[in-house]
Amino acid sequence: MPEPYKLSAGALALLVHGIFFSLLYFSFSWQMKPPQGMVVDIWDNLPGEPEQPMPPQPEQPKPELMPKAAPAPIAPAKADIELKGKQKKLKVEPLNVDKPVTKSLAEKRAEAAERRLDEVERQAQARAQAKQKSREEFAAASGKVVDEYTAKISAKIRRWIVLPPGVSQNIKAEFKVTLLPSGEVLHANLAKSSGNAAYDNAVERAILKAQPLPLPPAEQNMFGKFRDLHLKFSPAESGH
Repeated sequence: MPEPYKLSAGALALLVHGIFFSLLYFSFSWQMKPPQGMVVDIWDNLPGEPEQPMPPQPEQPKPELMPKAAPAPIAPAKADIELKGKQKKLKVEPLNVDKPVTKSLAEKRAEAAERRLDEVERQAQARAQAKQKSREEFAAASGKVVDEYTAKISAKIRRWIVLPPGVSQNIKAEFKVTLLPSGEVLHANLAKSSGNAAYDNAVERAILKAQPLPLPPAEQNMFGKFRDLHLKFSPAESGH
């Protein structure tokens, strides 16, 4: 036989669960029901009061159409006026095709090197011309010295010639004379006979007696011109 307190506990549990599920159901149903809107009536007059007529509205005057004024000319901005003034004053310069183009550093160096080379060549040419002129002047001076001292040597030898009797004035003897720097005669050789042996021997003796022969001063360094002389003698030049 079941115990009475167990039955009452079970019935209580069922009752509590039933109430809980009922609350869940009504809560869910209340949340799902859409809210009802409110309706508001607007009355012009309260109920039971007579309708009052609306006062007539005054007519609004129609706006008169005003004639459109011609648009005022827009004054040019000050900056535009000044710009136009400057444009009038500005002169267009013609393109100068002859204006030199700026040269690069390499071109300037090449031109400088070319100028230096031209200057060196000019100086070398000037030195060469100066040397040539100096040689010509020296040669001219040397020729004068040679002619001068050759004439002195021949004149000194002629003074020592003793003409044989009956010698023709038209004969000529030629000698090669080798000298020393002191003017002494090293050799006196007959190069071409006059045809008269007596006259040839007389000239040879005169060459040897006339030494030392006159020579230019040693500082002129002219002895090379007098080492070997080719001398000519004729009775017509001896002055006898």
